[in-house]
Amino acid sequence: MLPLFGGAVSAFERLRKDIETQPTIDNTRTSAEKPTSVNGAIEFRDVAFTYSSRPDHPVLNGISLKCEAGQLTAIVGLSGSGKSTVASLISRFYDPQSGDVLLDGKNVKDINVKSLRGFISLVQQEPSLLDRSILENIALGLVNSPPHAHLEKTLLSGILAHVAEDVRNGQELSQASAKAGAEVVEIVQLVQHAANLADVAVFIDRLEFGFATAVGSSGSLVSGGQKQRIALARALVRDPRILILDEATAALDSASEQRIQAAIERASRGRTVVSIAHRLSTIRAAAKIIVMKKGDIIEQGTHDELIELNGSYADMVRLQTVKTDDTVSSSRTSLDSQDADTMSDEKQHPNASEADVAPTPEPADPIKGVVVAGSIRKTMLPLTRPYLLLVVLAFFAATIVGGQYCASGLLFGNIMGTLSPCNSPDYIRSKGKFLSGMWFMVACVAFLANFTSWAVFGLVSERLIFRVRNMSLSTLLRQPLQWHESESRNPSMLLEYITKDGNALAGFSGSIVGTLFAVVVNFLAAIILSHIIAWRIAIVCLVVVPILLGAGYMQLRAIGRFAVKHAGAFTSSIGVTIEAVSNIKTVHALSIEDEILQTYRRSLKAPRKEMVRQSFKTNVWLAVANSCGSFIYAFAYWWGSKNIAEGRYTTTDFFIILIAMLISAQLWGQLFTLAPEIEKANSAISRICGLIELGQDTSGPKSYSEKDDVEAMVESPLPASTHGGARIVFRDVSFSYPARPGIPVLTSLSLSIQPGQFCALVGPSGAGKSTVLALLERFYTPSSGSITINGLDISRHYGTSFRDDIAYVPQENVLFQGSIKFNIGLGARPGHTPSDEEIQEACKLANIHETIMELPQGYDTECGSSGNQLSGGQRQRLSIARALVRKPKLLLLDESTSALDAESEKALELGLERAVKGHGVTVVAIAHRLRTIARADVIFLVEAGQVVDQGRHDELVQRSESYRVNALHQMLG
Repeated sequence: MLPLFGGAVSAFERLRKDIETQPTIDNTRTSAEKPTSVNGAIEFRDVAFTYSSRPDHPVLNGISLKCEAGQLTAIVGLSGSGKSTVASLISRFYDPQSGDVLLDGKNVKDINVKSLRGFISLVQQEPSLLDRSILENIALGLVNSPPHAHLEKTLLSGILAHVAEDVRNGQELSQASAKAGAEVVEIVQLVQHAANLADVAVFIDRLEFGFATAVGSSGSLVSGGQKQRIALARALVRDPRILILDEATAALDSASEQRIQAAIERASRGRTVVSIAHRLSTIRAAAKIIVMKKGDIIEQGTHDELIELNGSYADMVRLQTVKTDDTVSSSRTSLDSQDADTMSDEKQHPNASEADVAPTPEPADPIKGVVVAGSIRKTMLPLTRPYLLLVVLAFFAATIVGGQYCASGLLFGNIMGTLSPCNSPDYIRSKGKFLSGMWFMVACVAFLANFTSWAVFGLVSERLIFRVRNMSLSTLLRQPLQWHESESRNPSMLLEYITKDGNALAGFSGSIVGTLFAVVVNFLAAIILSHIIAWRIAIVCLVVVPILLGAGYMQLRAIGRFAVKHAGAFTSSIGVTIEAVSNIKTVHALSIEDEILQTYRRSLKAPRKEMVRQSFKTNVWLAVANSCGSFIYAFAYWWGSKNIAEGRYTTTDFFIILIAMLISAQLWGQLFTLAPEIEKANSAISRICGLIELGQDTSGPKSYSEKDDVEAMVESPLPASTHGGARIVFRDVSFSYPARPGIPVLTSLSLSIQPGQFCALVGPSGAGKSTVLALLERFYTPSSGSITINGLDISRHYGTSFRDDIAYVPQENVLFQGSIKFNIGLGARPGHTPSDEEIQEACKLANIHETIMELPQGYDTECGSSGNQLSGGQRQRLSIARALVRKPKLLLLDESTSALDAESEKALELGLERAVKGHGVTVVAIAHRLRTIARADVIFLVEAGQVVDQGRHDELVQRSESYRVNALHQMLG
């Protein structure tokens, strides 16, 4: 028990420091002012700010600005110039080092934080959603909203989750909400209205469960564009006085963006809007445009005033203007009058699926919690074989530890016989010296045996856990994307295999396994010794043994059933905490701390009640096991005294048996106090073995044996092409997600890309563009057709080594905890450590080198968790540099410049051109900004899962109506 107690004390000490820490921005402070309404006038007065993680790198340099109440103020500028920091200071996620942030003339520090955020809605550059239904996610915007305070209790009750569940079970949303009450009906109506404003209803109508569709962990089951629209709806449903849009439409196509922009303009009348944007067409009508650079304001005014000034803003406008033919310009007036909906594939093709969404898959069977003993032996024995000699030594030492108790019984019995008054004093002294010496020897041997047993078992345990955790993570990384996207396998559950199960196995395989073996040895030795010395007394004492064993078995069985039954419930609660911490900025922005706590308590409620009931049952059996020692006492004294009186045995014989059996019974009873730990370890071993046995990625096709695939057997990379790049051919490729086989995502799609070409995929959100890239990486296998890269049919290739020649920049960039140099180095080919020169070359091509060198620590600068120490544009450019350091044959870019300003985008475009020409790289890019791909060698227009047209930019402008209108929507002239 000591290791368990020590672990608990250590855990509490780590927690206490965090529990006792007082936040500098406290949303529970009641002394601050709680205004009932605000006008929305925002002012910065000489505001300077530096992030605590980089105190020597100022972000804002004493800026002053005003956002007039009821007007649209736009903030533009280079990536990393401090635009998003302004939004964070308005919402008071941070306090400035100097200067003041004012709301209606009052310092925001004097306003209650929760009240302040109740008047503000923020749509972040990288919006995050919680693992709930679309209905619940949008409704979170109503929490802490002053106009909707009467709905607070209903929103916190969790009833919306039941409504979503009813809808998934076949009820209509209107019927399910009406059954839940009038306030729920009002919430649903508000959510539907906000969804219409944010253009969410366009794709919700095509989902099987509509608003009740789950979005997955962090919104992983919806596309970037859908996630932005849901986040925008969540912001609009609040009816805020201040609306902050931080690149709120960056992931949308132009048609969707124009519709949403028009909706925002209608919904924003009379309220303050602060819009941060790189796509300047979205902020042309702003009452004031503020241009920032390196933490300073360099220009401000209206669009026309800044164009006339011919400064930095005018340069950005010129960089973003898409050059089109005169014919296009002449037809602009007539096209502008068209309804933008006609340009959306979502309206033209109501049956098309949202192809950029990884759909909600059918719940896959979780990793089995119970694995047969044979499988456990098959998995665990090879892991322990390298330490076989150490294990034998540890068990030998544990055997000696178990035998010491019987030796103590022998010595104690002889001492009691020696101390009889019938013996002479000299005999007692002589015998006492001998027996005390023997006991000293037993103590020395016990010390060495205990030390050896605990130390060796601990050493083997640490080495074994190290291997098990590595194998567990390796197995998780080898599983296909579809396996990870299953609803039953959220990150918190998978994390348990490496942390919680690993800890349970470590605790068991260390000192506990040695103690367990020693107790078993002592129990068997005590029975044998008792029968040798006095079998008549031993037989009576053994009557209690079945009760002892039965009680222990029942306790283990009860705990085992409970652990299996409620593992999922506690996994859910862990998921709530991980999700809240991972999305803490969203939690603070929406002021949903109370809602998160209520959800967490509900997730604990059911297992807590069951735990109390189950604990009562298990403790009954624990009490029986611990009381067996007293029963043995009673039987032993009664039957022993009877046999001694009849002259069958001596007092020495009696005390030897009494001590041996009593200690054995007591140790056995105490052992059952470890039953929870033993059962945890048993369940952990079963789950870990089940995970390890999953083996390699099995996402390949099942139509033939792996032996038939020669390329898979030799694990060769992409075959070389004569031009150095990759030749890509899609032949009649059709694809449907396994969970929705009836909804086609791609339909007989065919395209051909030559080595060294810069190819672009354009089209409305949901057309299937991101799915094309996913199939090129073989995240999924097509339903029919073939995909070849340099002649290798990857749809029939089991191995993944072909990915060594492919670099992928996803729509949502992910950086890891570590330095910039470390993150970029991760993109190198397997087995290759890039040199500093290679890393710098990639960064120069991605136009991020100079930005890095301006940082105090340069390439050694820490990126922070998920890259949170860098701006969105900086993260995006680092992701591109990480891809380029691989020097791939094929570069896949999925909206890789959505967070970049025009100047950075232009520089990146030139860098990519150098990479293509210098290394013959084939580039496949998805972009909604046509300026990004206007110079592409070939552009494929994808609609409803098919290529409807292809050609160069000028050619498509001439003959494609939808492409031409898309270009006109982005023109600023």
